[in-house]
Amino acid sequence: MNQSRTMSLRILRLPAVVMLGLLSLSACGSSSGSSDEAAKPATVAPVEGLYNNGVDALNARRFATADDQFNAVEQNYPYSSWAVNAQLMSGYSLYLQNRYTDAIGTLDRFIQLHPAHRDIAYAYYLRALCYYEQIADIQRDQKGTEQAMNALREVVSRFPDTTYARDAKLKVDLCFDHLAGKEMEIGRFYQKQHLYEAAIGRFQRVVDDFQTTNHVPEALARLTEIYLALGLKDQARKTASVLGYNYPGSLWYGDSYAQLVDDGVAPTGNSPTEAARRGFFSRAWHAVF
Repeated sequence: MNQSRTMSLRILRLPAVVMLGLLSLSACGSSSGSSDEAAKPATVAPVEGLYNNGVDALNARRFATADDQFNAVEQNYPYSSWAVNAQLMSGYSLYLQNRYTDAIGTLDRFIQLHPAHRDIAYAYYLRALCYYEQIADIQRDQKGTEQAMNALREVVSRFPDTTYARDAKLKVDLCFDHLAGKEMEIGRFYQKQHLYEAAIGRFQRVVDDFQTTNHVPEALARLTEIYLALGLKDQARKTASVLGYNYPGSLWYGDSYAQLVDDGVAPTGNSPTEAARRGFFSRAWHAVF
């Protein structure tokens, strides 16, 4: 099977962002493993045949066969360029099987042994995806989310002008939003338990550390609600001013304004939008800063 067939088979199963990294993954030619082949018994298949059988099996989602073929390449032709490529393909095969821990181990070994490989950017990206796919829901510990975010940021910093970096940036934003969601989930729990100091800490962290996420309006509204519950009307007014200044059309702002009216902190007879236009909250904003 020639080299061009190897590439065409391989890209059948890959998403567009991954495809770019593996277009160049084929070994440099059957001659690259010739010295290894010469030393092998007649019962061992040629290196090119083993590698291409692995690619065929991977495209057919016969993962056990693909793993066996790629492992055979590494074991029988360890000094060939085919073995290097087989190692990276093994990592991809493990990723497709959701065997993320095994995939990370294989990719770490590839990165350590071949730091100058032409597909090293793809190896880092695939490793980051393995962490990303393991992100737990917000009810669970978020250590995996932080690991994924760190791995994705490494892709961005090491390979800033690649397609991998562009996709990694998008996934970093999703990780960031996920972490903010976890803080909100914990904060809401504390608020329901009337553990206001702990709740304030969580909501304030969202405001301070996750400013680009869509959780900030709710965090400000809940802070306003807690300050009113504690009788801290001035603090509630100032917090609501930040909410009104930055998110004047949000439902959270409307709810907070209604609460301030009920507590006699905001003037009655105006809608939240009218109050913002008249400068009530903008004056409070300047009082905060």
